[in-house]
Amino acid sequence: MHFHIMTLFPEMVLEGLCTSIIGRAAEKGCISIEAVNIRDYTLDKHKKVDDYTYGGGAGMLMQAQPVYDCWKALDEKINLRRSIEQKSSKNFSRTKVIYVTPQGEVFHQKKAMELSQEEDLIFLCGHYEGIDERVLEEIVTDYISIGDYVLTGGELPAMVIIDTVSRLVPGVLNNRESTETESHTNGLLEYPQYSRPEIWHEKKVPEVLLSGHHANIEKWRLEKSLERTKERRPDLFATYLKMNSP
Repeated sequence: MHFHIMTLFPEMVLEGLCTSIIGRAAEKGCISIEAVNIRDYTLDKHKKVDDYTYGGGAGMLMQAQPVYDCWKALDEKINLRRSIEQKSSKNFSRTKVIYVTPQGEVFHQKKAMELSQEEDLIFLCGHYEGIDERVLEEIVTDYISIGDYVLTGGELPAMVIIDTVSRLVPGVLNNRESTETESHTNGLLEYPQYSRPEIWHEKKVPEVLLSGHHANIEKWRLEKSLERTKERRPDLFATYLKMNSP
């Protein structure tokens, strides 16, 4: 899977993603991560990409031209790679362009699973007061938010989404079961987990986990997932009951 990030701060994105599990996955070739500097596509000799907003207001706005030209070059490169890999010059389905914004659909695990089926994803990271609406209308396919709050730029949200989606790509995690038992995968929060030593600070590992009885362990884990979800996320618990009612 290939991730492409359109940004004013490519170093920030690459330094944040090219480490740990995601970095190792990129080294193995399970995924690829490319950060493209939007400033490289401005026609301004001073590499300026922003200007004042029409109608007044605080702050500056990213201009349409450098964003569009950056996307166009990236899209052409993606289609060229696909044609070489598939030895065909046919028209390909349009690559999703995700604009990370507080105005978008709130990101969740189901959306991550959906995006993990794509071959390429392009992320557009805004800054300042945002991006000229006209270019958003022209190139963006998905508007996604990671929560109801405002950040200084789109880089951190893009990294969050890429990290989440990457973990669902085959080969990224050594143990596929890891993604199947995590919080939100089945609509519930994950059950408590324990490791050595068996007793720590006078707290003992639950006996059922030491029993070796797999059916009882699975039953205990489901019970604890239900308890934890009901306590910490009653909204998810209500949805789970609704989806699993006879």
